[in-house]
Amino acid sequence: MASSTPTPGKTFVVEHLDPELEEWSALEYAAIASESHAAGAQFLLSSVPEAFQLPEKLQHAKGLKIETRGVEDIFADCKDRVCLLDPAAPKDLSPEDGDAFDVFLFGGILGDDPPRDRTSELRKKGYQGRRLGPVQMTTDTAVRVTRMVVQDRVPVDQIPYVDHPELKISKHESTQMPFRYVKDKTGAPIMPEGMVDLIKRDSEKALDDLL
Repeated sequence: MASSTPTPGKTFVVEHLDPELEEWSALEYAAIASESHAAGAQFLLSSVPEAFQLPEKLQHAKGLKIETRGVEDIFADCKDRVCLLDPAAPKDLSPEDGDAFDVFLFGGILGDDPPRDRTSELRKKGYQGRRLGPVQMTTDTAVRVTRMVVQDRVPVDQIPYVDHPELKISKHESTQMPFRYVKDKTGAPIMPEGMVDLIKRDSEKALDDLL
């Protein structure tokens, strides 16, 4: 049976695999940094090109470290302590993995719909893999769930989720999100600050383009 004692802060790494940084990714990264800092953990964004211009919100984010190196170089001497969160892994993440691993690695961008298996690029590097259940998550949700499991010792199947929530765009329009989210205390999906407004703006723009 898993211990209920919280595990000391871990390192959560997103290997940025996109040539650009979209606004929604920046919001997710800012949320990960803020929550990691509050939980005594570190958020590392790796493989960031030197010429990359990060949004100001990320440049000053507490809990965030930017690395131009990739994970293979950064953790070359402790590869066995790195866990890759992999939708294709045969085993779900468990609280005991908080004892087995110090670093939890995510391939960005995780929140593709449909999924493009971006994690395959990291899978080839030979890291031990764990999955977070059968439903696709956004990157910030994947990190949030992982932190809850390995630091707070909550089994992955006991976390309160909401799948494919519907967001009200306007009085007559709504959009269904194709991901799994963690529920907050009111039952609403936890999303990064500013994400709902961004989704609404994008949806309104798409509707305008059709007119």
